[in-house]
Amino acid sequence: MNHMTRRAVALGGVAALGMPAIARAQTRGITATEIKLGQTQPYSGPASAFGAVGRAEAAFFQMVNDQGGVNGRKINLLSLDDGYSPAKTVELTRRLVEEDQVACIFASLGTAPNTAIVKYLQQKGVPNLFVSSGASRWGNHVELPLCIAGPPSYRVEGHIYAKYILAQKPDAKIAVLWQNDDLGKDYLAGLKDALGDKYDRMVVSASYEVTDATIDSQAITLKNSGANVVLTAATPKFAAQFIRKIHDLDWKPMHFLSNVAISVSSVLRPAGVENAIGIMSAAYFKDPNDPTWKNDAGMATFRAFMAKYLPAGDPGDAAYLTGFGWASMMLQTLKQCGDDLSRENLMRQAAAIKDLEVPVWLPGIKINTAPTQHNPMTQLQLQRWTGTTWELFGGLISAT
Repeated sequence: MNHMTRRAVALGGVAALGMPAIARAQTRGITATEIKLGQTQPYSGPASAFGAVGRAEAAFFQMVNDQGGVNGRKINLLSLDDGYSPAKTVELTRRLVEEDQVACIFASLGTAPNTAIVKYLQQKGVPNLFVSSGASRWGNHVELPLCIAGPPSYRVEGHIYAKYILAQKPDAKIAVLWQNDDLGKDYLAGLKDALGDKYDRMVVSASYEVTDATIDSQAITLKNSGANVVLTAATPKFAAQFIRKIHDLDWKPMHFLSNVAISVSSVLRPAGVENAIGIMSAAYFKDPNDPTWKNDAGMATFRAFMAKYLPAGDPGDAAYLTGFGWASMMLQTLKQCGDDLSRENLMRQAAAIKDLEVPVWLPGIKINTAPTQHNPMTQLQLQRWTGTTWELFGGLISAT
């Protein structure tokens, strides 16, 4: 499927529920037969491993269309390649809003790309739904009333790791490799939340830019710090490099890996699956490579979807699975809208999801939003890489 192909999904209108006053205009992106949505994805560039997310979302809506669409309308998703470049994200998002007149932006991917467009979308009154980034700011309903977050926040994830470290290694020295944007900063903030006044004593960190070629020098610096715990707050390309470099340096710390970088196909295999044994992360979705879910009904639905709509895709790549999950949440919002696809009602329904169970999320995780709760997902479960699969341990936990 050509990711530059124009697809579309709908919405319309206005802001309410404490949102900025926006003059009511003709509903954009909606016709009697069509709902038009827009997004940007890194189909190329340093985060291209995440392009599978957008491909899965486009294919999901094609599946919905083949089944009759939503309330008599077909969903068309305009999914454009920004190469994970914020400047390109701005250019393409303006095109989607002003020329293509999409009803809303759905699940554009990346922390830095979304940071570059968020104020513009708020000013234009365009809903920005299920932002495909774990930065904590997307759930701030006061400052960003037209945003709904997607995954659990990186800050919550960092907090959970710090709590586990304190319980297992209270005198640990923690080395953090972090991407120099809101993604990395949120993980550091989560550590600070849990470590408090111990943070400065326990944590040493090194940042990288997404334009860097390698993180070898950062790895050497962090190893030389004497750290015995590592947190990799990185996107797939750099996470794979860091895992391999840690192995090459014969460094054997307790290792935590950001949830956005746990893909077997795009991270662990390039790093060497044996080099990642023992690494821990936090999960909210079912690992498509875990035999635990072999007979799971939700995963059977996902595998059938992949076989029919993305036969060239790797069903073991978690990026496809998460795209399926976000699209499921968008579909629920559209269903709740009924025939009122104004932007006002779109936001109202996106902020009124109750106990939605997504078939590819872990059992017990339910999606809930409210006018003052724009973080749909607040639970995670720890998991450990065995060499062949991610093995869950403990129960669902939150940072609170």
